Amino acid sequence: MSCPEAGTGALGIFGGTFDPIHYGHLRLAETAREALGLEGVRLIPAGQPPHRATPGASGAHRLAMARLAAADNPSFEVDPAEVEAAQASFTILTLERLRGTLGTDRPMVLLLGVDAFLGLPTWRRWTELFDLAHVAVANRPDYTLDESRLSDELRRHVEQRRAAPEALNKAAAGKIASFSMTPLAISATDIRSRAANGQSLRYLLPPPVLDYISRHQLYS
Repeated sequence: MSCPEAGTGALGIFGGTFDPIHYGHLRLAETAREALGLEGVRLIPAGQPPHRATPGASGAHRLAMARLAAADNPSFEVDPAEVEAAQASFTILTLERLRGTLGTDRPMVLLLGVDAFLGLPTWRRWTELFDLAHVAVANRPDYTLDESRLSDELRRHVEQRRAAPEALNKAAAGKIASFSMTPLAISATDIRSRAANGQSLRYLLPPPVLDYISRHQLYS
């Protein structure tokens, strides 16, 4: 697998619990790579997600599954640091860490779904995120970034920072763009429920991840 960190083009940052990682996650990352002209995408499984219940699988299992899922895409890499750290996975701390290794000039693009973006004002030090990275929001045909749903402060940021996707490669941080993706009605919650009920998970996640779940009897 190639290492997107070694380049100079825009690097997508896609964090999540990935409990487990599935085709919906992978399709979002691949669509963002293409639509935003990203050189690569770094997948970052959360170690201790601060806004969610304890994951169904351990950090080590979720990291292993992410690596299996990304193994056949040379534009993807998996970052183990959040799983390995003994602290909550706050996005601002993740971006500060990455800036320390990538330098100040390389564009970083934080990839978010609409729901996550709408909740941005609840995140720790959220306004500082734009000092470190761009933000790109994945729109679905039936669920787009409707400005009427934004808080006043978030709306001001959108108005000031909105940019076309091609602008993200021209600065290191500070812009907000959106991109469209084909919706896949797949959720980790549904996958865990199906596993607990003994139902098939085939075609919901990559075969190596499916085999890993079966071999380790996760979510059952």
